[in-house]
Amino acid sequence: MERRSFITQAAVAGAAATVAAPAIAQSAPSVKWRLASSFPKSLDTIYGAAEVFAKRVAQLTGGKFEIRVFAGGEIVPGLQVMDAVQAGTVEMGHTAPYYYFGKDPTFAFDCAVPFGLTSRQQTAWFDQGGGRELLREFYKAYGIINLMGGNTGVQMGGWFRKEIHSVDDMKGLKMRIGGFAGRVMSKLGLVPQQIAGGDIYPALEKGTIDAAEWVGPYDDEKLGFYKVAPFYYSPGWWEAGPQLSFYIGQKEWDKLPKEYQAALEVASYEAHVNMQAEYDAKNPAALARLLKNGVKLRAFSKDIMDACAKAAHEVMEEEAAKNAKFKKIYEPWKRFRNDQNQWAQVAEHPMQEYLIKMGRK
Repeated sequence: MERRSFITQAAVAGAAATVAAPAIAQSAPSVKWRLASSFPKSLDTIYGAAEVFAKRVAQLTGGKFEIRVFAGGEIVPGLQVMDAVQAGTVEMGHTAPYYYFGKDPTFAFDCAVPFGLTSRQQTAWFDQGGGRELLREFYKAYGIINLMGGNTGVQMGGWFRKEIHSVDDMKGLKMRIGGFAGRVMSKLGLVPQQIAGGDIYPALEKGTIDAAEWVGPYDDEKLGFYKVAPFYYSPGWWEAGPQLSFYIGQKEWDKLPKEYQAALEVASYEAHVNMQAEYDAKNPAALARLLKNGVKLRAFSKDIMDACAKAAHEVMEEEAAKNAKFKKIYEPWKRFRNDQNQWAQVAEHPMQEYLIKMGRK
């Protein structure tokens, strides 16, 4: 009797296992996606964020969610990543949203605007200050889900063939600079050029452009700008804390189990934090190497900074007056920025300023 009972129980258990297996398989399907990056593989920190992301997604899903990363130009040109995601050519992309400024300047809030938020402030605004919600509503019209995809921290002001002493020195210069900053610079007489990262050096070398901004010492050294434009300026007032984004097609997102969606969110956050940490760790040594190679480090004069700040404010207000989508984000964003800067002057700024002075002794 006991033996018969044991056999019966074992049979029931086996049947249950047979029934349960397909259910588990259905809840954790094998998924293979392609991710198009806007960046070349040579830029291991900014391009590498997508690889960090893909690796983490695989780990979180037991290898069942595979994302293959393609560098800029391998599937589509670097500046066409968003179009590829929209069209379904790829399931997702990794890009700088302000590349799509021409479609709508509102995209810049998901990356950087002139005299905007620092890296920490941008993360705080997106994650805790209502930015995610405002941007997700904006992206609905494009069929895209956006996730944080890294931040470089305050960028440099770019590479110039000649010294820039005043606003007049900027007039007529052709400079690789995108988004809002390009429009601001246009007010001051500079001619902005939108060029993908991998194409900047040839343009600078051939004289097609007179100046170029990219990221900061670590990446700029890799791209070799110092070989053809010796004057390196700071700060990059147009990118105080530029945030990269992972773009996912809304239709592809909706197909995923909730667990996979959560894995994407978690992996994007880790890749986001990792990128900033890498740049902070690598930029000091890279700058030292550049200076050793004869790079002439310069700071934009106060007159230039003041003129650029004035022009930036005018451009932002003009856009808000004619673009309802832009204004809807701009107004709460502006309040957040002002509150953040008032707080920064109480603790963060004086502490940092003192530490800098202490390090010089």
